[in-house]
Amino acid sequence: MALATTDEILEDLAFFDDWEARYQYIIDLGKALPVMSERLHTPERLVKGCQSSVWIDVDRDGDLLNFLVDSDAIIVRGLLALVLAAYGGKTAAEIVAFDISSYFQQLDLERHLSPTRGNGLKAIVARIQIIAKAVVTAA
Repeated sequence: MALATTDEILEDLAFFDDWEARYQYIIDLGKALPVMSERLHTPERLVKGCQSSVWIDVDRDGDLLNFLVDSDAIIVRGLLALVLAAYGGKTAAEIVAFDISSYFQQLDLERHLSPTRGNGLKAIVARIQIIAKAVVTAA
């Protein structure tokens, strides 16, 4: 499965009648993420505030930011795939401007996550926003 776009994800999730099927779809998205090398599992890449371990690495390709992510929890890898659909391969300015709250509302995601998973998701988004804002400020 290729990495999906936000529009594809929203469209695909609309087909499922229950959240059990949606969770399985989200897990499958996570399984399609590129594998992050263990050598990148370093303390500076580790996201604070997540119940599970989450690592984020960024690579610049001209103006575009490409993220490589990993987690030790399969559902969190799926959540990372949802975030990467919104932020991956975009410029720092596009990342900062993207309305992630609206996207999550359209997914109807936050009310189906435990409070700790929701906080972890916010920590992931905050980390990517910090990276993008640093690039915008440096430009």
